[in-house]
Amino acid sequence: IYPKPNLSLSNKEHKKYPYLLKNLKITKSNQVWSIDITYIRTKTGFMYLTAVIDVFSRYIIAWELSNSLSKELCTTVLKKALQVSKPEIINTDQGSQYTSNEFVELVETNGIKLSMDSKGRALDNIWIERFWRTIKYQEIYLKEYKTVNELYTGIEEYIDFYNSKRGHQSLKNRTPESVYNKENKAA
Repeated sequence: IYPKPNLSLSNKEHKKYPYLLKNLKITKSNQVWSIDITYIRTKTGFMYLTAVIDVFSRYIIAWELSNSLSKELCTTVLKKALQVSKPEIINTDQGSQYTSNEFVELVETNGIKLSMDSKGRALDNIWIERFWRTIKYQEIYLKEYKTVNELYTGIEEYIDFYNSKRGHQSLKNRTPESVYNKENKAA
């Protein structure tokens, strides 16, 4: 038993933003996105998986795997997601990657409202936390990846399965992709 890495170290000099999702009724795709980082232990050290999820449809819009816990990882993933669409609000934790000038500027120049979990409140970002649990227990912990390329391919295949083939109870057994695409066609 060992302590897990603390990925959400805040920078006390960076501005923190209020949590905007309390009592907010989420009724459509691209209303709220959530972004977060999780770690994956490998034989050679930790890898970090960052993803953006559409809260309404549970669709994973963009993701990336890295051996670095840098702010560039988070801005790269957000830029990839913004090539697909744009949310009204993006929710993060108070980690220094998300409070960095580069990340905040990317959010604000795209006209997106920035929402941050309250300190120590992982449940404020429950949608991405639930996805981390799902991918780890249904994919990552079941496999013994020998290389980073194998890990990347495994994650890529699982996210494709999760988005386009795995029905979700909260979506009346529809897939995140079908809900996300239906919502975007209607808009």
